[in-house]
Amino acid sequence: MKLLKKVPKWNKFVYFRIFSFVLIITAISFTADNLFKFSKGFFAAVSDENTSATNSINIETNDKTTDLDISKAADNNNTDTDSADVVLYPVRPKKGEEIGELYIKKINATLPIYEGTNEDELEKGVGHYEGSVLPGENDNAVLAGHRDTVFRKLGKVGKGDLLIVRTSAGEFKYKVKKVRIVDKEDRTVIVPKPSTTLTVSTCYPFDYIGSAPKRYILVAYLADKTLN
Repeated sequence: MKLLKKVPKWNKFVYFRIFSFVLIITAISFTADNLFKFSKGFFAAVSDENTSATNSINIETNDKTTDLDISKAADNNNTDTDSADVVLYPVRPKKGEEIGELYIKKINATLPIYEGTNEDELEKGVGHYEGSVLPGENDNAVLAGHRDTVFRKLGKVGKGDLLIVRTSAGEFKYKVKKVRIVDKEDRTVIVPKPSTTLTVSTCYPFDYIGSAPKRYILVAYLADKTLN
């Protein structure tokens, strides 16, 4: 019987190293191919996301451009100095004091404005929320009124309409930028704004019997001003 030739141990070691090397090369080739495909897909996805983000930025920029145009109009009509550097109201009004009037051309209404939003003020006219800036000042001036008295026709006022406020500081023309209907507990109505803003609020729906659950909000930005 012919005996099998015994393979030296060093030959086994060489064969094992060659076999391992082949496996490693194969694995690297497979991994590199997959990595290339993954990278190609990943960067394609990133490119798509960047394109979408760019489109979103363009949309937001267009919206902001409108706001900036309104602000520029106000700046162009102020031949003195920036309103931020001017003290419009050296003496702050006292609660219950009449501080000016609100003229709404769309509904041909001229309404007195009183400092404060308690029932005493709202029975007489439009109330100015004491926690907000006064009309014409940089930030968010908030006015409120009853839907069944001074703001009975406020639902006819919408985007693009003018709200004119006259006070001891001058005349301030605001252009309605947005109409919102919010829950009565929504506090975003009175938050600070980066630009000169007028927010007008009343109860909603207008024909609701009893305590209305929502609020009809006009958000307007300063379009023009004439200081006294």
